[in-house]
Amino acid sequence: MASFIAQLSDPHLTAGVLGHGPAAGLQLALARVMALDPRPDCVVVTGDLTDHGLEEEYEALQQVIGEFPLPLHLTTGNHDDREAMIKAFGGEPFYVVDYAGFSVVGLDSLIPGSPAGRLGPEQLAWLDRVLAARPGVPVMVGLHHPPLPIGIPFLDGMRLLDGEELREIVADRGNVARIMAGHVHRPITAGFAGTVVTVSPSTWRQSGLLLNSDAPPGYVAEPTGFLLHLLDDPDCVTHTVQVSHAGALLGAY
Repeated sequence: MASFIAQLSDPHLTAGVLGHGPAAGLQLALARVMALDPRPDCVVVTGDLTDHGLEEEYEALQQVIGEFPLPLHLTTGNHDDREAMIKAFGGEPFYVVDYAGFSVVGLDSLIPGSPAGRLGPEQLAWLDRVLAARPGVPVMVGLHHPPLPIGIPFLDGMRLLDGEELREIVADRGNVARIMAGHVHRPITAGFAGTVVTVSPSTWRQSGLLLNSDAPPGYVAEPTGFLLHLLDDPDCVTHTVQVSHAGALLGAY
């Protein structure tokens, strides 16, 4: 039986007069998730949940999520605050959730005060144990920072700093179906360690495609959206679901 995992990213919720746009973008994306047929087994949000990591921003995020009925798995991004997120939503900064046909791993790549990311030896060793625990079951790994260069120099300078260490573990275990990342605000696909890295677009705003300069790529008026992963052993297929520019059904929650 097939499984479905929705991957959203980079909502950048904030408070005050600037909070309407990010909140509306995330709410619209979640409403689009609810209209999918079939509905996903779960939703993973790959970091930068908030813009400044403030408690009032996590309160705004709680209001947008409301009574969302599907399992929702959150990860930290460089704009987040680890302690504030845990205070608002509970749980641990990195975790595994086992479903009947797959597992979701949420990793914590936040380095406080830095735009780059790192998992560190302790978390990498933990991931290796998790992947070994269900060797025949596909694992969907979610984290904020892409573990390899994606071709935009400004953003490649702030990717996952221990991506090569992650590569070794993923290649050795062989049961990671997807590495789901954010941070770039663009839909990107890349081969990595025998699997595929998928970078989700932002539910708020998208980065420009600036490939020949170290300058910030800026933001462009491209569609918001998310990714939908279809797991049907042994295959994993990923669809891009546009939100802001789609004449599509929306679901209430």
